[in-house]
Amino acid sequence: MKSNRIVGSVRSGPGVTPVAGDENGPVTQHDEITTPRGPARVDTDLPAGPVASLLVLGHGAGGDVDAPDLLAVRDEAVAAGVTVVRVTQPYRVAGRRAPAPAGHLDEAWTAVLAVLRERHQGVPVLVGGRSSGARVACRTAGTVGAAGIVALAFPLHPPGRPERSRAAELLTGLPTLVVNGDRDPFGVPEASPGVTVVTRSGEVHDLRKDPSGVAAVVRDWLRGQGWANN
Repeated sequence: MKSNRIVGSVRSGPGVTPVAGDENGPVTQHDEITTPRGPARVDTDLPAGPVASLLVLGHGAGGDVDAPDLLAVRDEAVAAGVTVVRVTQPYRVAGRRAPAPAGHLDEAWTAVLAVLRERHQGVPVLVGGRSSGARVACRTAGTVGAAGIVALAFPLHPPGRPERSRAAELLTGLPTLVVNGDRDPFGVPEASPGVTVVTRSGEVHDLRKDPSGVAAVVRDWLRGQGWANN
């Protein structure tokens, strides 16, 4: 697997353009993008046919971009004509599990999105992720010019602390899909104008019981918004 490092906030160097997938499935291109908080790693999967949109996904706190729900969403979205980029935050690239402060996460994410928008021009940009990654995507959606948001396992509040609600982070004014388990100790957000909430029976925060079912929900929502091919 080829790895490249991109230096700067908006420029991409030679040899970093991802390679399209084929009949055997997506071909993942790995490289790094320099941010003010250190290098972030990006894993890019292109569909074999026409591209309908770009979906950029972040990981949970202390997690990685190979979480079952993120991989399942990648597979379904790429098959439906969506370019999917999974972003590993600089603190995880550096080998740390404890998450960086929210401001640092947002700063690094925004820098990565600037490069990705330059690379993948001419299609709607969608942002999202699971847990902490979903929060970062929501907080920065307006800044990065996103068209919509996919939030998996959105942590509405710390476990046992419903009074510390983060529901306001979902109120971006953009079409938003939230997929949470009905047994998630971090809570389940309420639907609101522009925010669609799908609750998966028997799932907890990791959404590991049926990742393919989670991915099908995301795929269908993307198609309903016109951001994925039929």
